[in-house]
Amino acid sequence: MNNYTISGSPHVHGGESTKKIMYSVIIALMPAFLFSIYYFGFSAVRVTLIAVAACVLTEWLIQKFLIKGECTIGDGSAIITGMLLAFNLPSNIPAWMIIVGSIVAIGIGKMSFGGLGNNPFNPALVGRVFMLISFPVAMTTWPAPQPLFGSQIDGFTGATLLGYVKEGLAKGVSASELTVYENIEPMIYSGSLGEIGSIAIIIGGLFLIFRKVIDWQTPVIIIATAGIIATVCWLIDPTQFVHPMIHIFGGGMMLGAFFMATDMATSPMTMKGKIVFAIGIGALTIIIRIWGAYPEGMSFAILIMNAFVPLINKMCKPSRFGNPVKQ
Repeated sequence: MNNYTISGSPHVHGGESTKKIMYSVIIALMPAFLFSIYYFGFSAVRVTLIAVAACVLTEWLIQKFLIKGECTIGDGSAIITGMLLAFNLPSNIPAWMIIVGSIVAIGIGKMSFGGLGNNPFNPALVGRVFMLISFPVAMTTWPAPQPLFGSQIDGFTGATLLGYVKEGLAKGVSASELTVYENIEPMIYSGSLGEIGSIAIIIGGLFLIFRKVIDWQTPVIIIATAGIIATVCWLIDPTQFVHPMIHIFGGGMMLGAFFMATDMATSPMTMKGKIVFAIGIGALTIIIRIWGAYPEGMSFAILIMNAFVPLINKMCKPSRFGNPVKQ
């Protein structure tokens, strides 16, 4: 007679799989991707395809020749890493830099820890921060918006909305003068692929919430925390701090809140832990933006809080199934 070892209850089966979840995220990224094509033309397609192809190929090569394990490129996670990395890049960045960033994102940010589910840091952000430090000029050379079928984009060393505000405040210009619409209008449409389509990103995020791929609390708390801190600063001194809406809809706030901070492998397990995690990201983002050296702080904030996830999980342990006896 065969003996079977059965684990303890509860026995719960869900219809979701890693592949289904990953491709749901890819679908959710489509509105922002299409929006970036509308503004930057085929340059947005070029950056995204190179990043996705480089990420998938890097993962396959590492699994084939180094790990020599089961090939997992079909689960869609490498595609997501490539898309998210592309969304953090300007549309005129050279192809070889995209490839280097993709290799770092997959090779160092993901596969060096054992692959999907074992990585402590968001791989796309690892690649993005590496590129920002290694290629600062290329990563801050922002092209002018171009219609889909327009002429080739000519890059110019300009500033994004947050960069423009940061530079102006450093020169002693008041925040109220900087944020006159006529002054900030050119910067609203400048930035990385995922920086200019907040509404499209929100639509994708709502799709993931509706599909129950992500929880709504994490992005809402991140945005609310950032908004509250930015509002308090603005109320204290509107000449030195810009309107909170600029922080909420400017930069990578929406992309980070909906698609990067909600990464299952790099975020806490419990709801209490996720709340602590989200508050930390929102607060650090505004602190870096206002008092730090960089105009954008979302990437650094998420990576910093990724490092605290093991500690957060230890402090915010879930209750045992049933009615635990208090010691």
